[in-house]
Amino acid sequence: MGAPKHAAERYTYGECLRWPDDVRYELIDGQAWMMSPVPSIEHQDIAGDLYFQLRQALQGAPCRVFIAPVDVRLPRGDEADGDIDTVVQPDVLLVCDPGKIDRRGVRSAPDGVVEVLSPSTAARDQIAKRRIYERAGVREYWLVHPTDRTLTVHTLVDGRYGIPEISELKDSTVLAILPDVAIAWDALVARLPAVEP
Repeated sequence: MGAPKHAAERYTYGECLRWPDDVRYELIDGQAWMMSPVPSIEHQDIAGDLYFQLRQALQGAPCRVFIAPVDVRLPRGDEADGDIDTVVQPDVLLVCDPGKIDRRGVRSAPDGVVEVLSPSTAARDQIAKRRIYERAGVREYWLVHPTDRTLTVHTLVDGRYGIPEISELKDSTVLAILPDVAIAWDALVARLPAVEP
């Protein structure tokens, strides 16, 4: 089976596994969304730095951090992997339950997710993926806005994301789910290309 040709069709993870390896897709409620072929250098620098900082901070801890591409399968119940209709590849993800990790990636909600916004995926990250992360139970969802130099943090409380916390990418930001872990921004932001007026 080739890659999907009609966005209106519904797909499952089982079907995705038969698509060509050179094109990456995410599934959101059965709808296939093509991933950006090559992220910008700014996007890569931010995602890589966050992964590096988290990896260093979590040495010796039970939590593990991963960087895209890693399939995160988000079942609605106890359906088999092949029947799951929501599979995403967050830029950076944090998993504290080793039982969720297998050879294919992660099954069930990560504890934390970071998406670095790109023009081609910003709307999906801020709307559709926010909704599915909330539904799945992702405890903390970060959206890094490279152009605006801001961070939007959604924290799960009683199964819902409340009002997001928005801050500048400066000083440091403590993870709500791991209060001993903070991301430092200043050196990272200093490396990024200047924002054009």
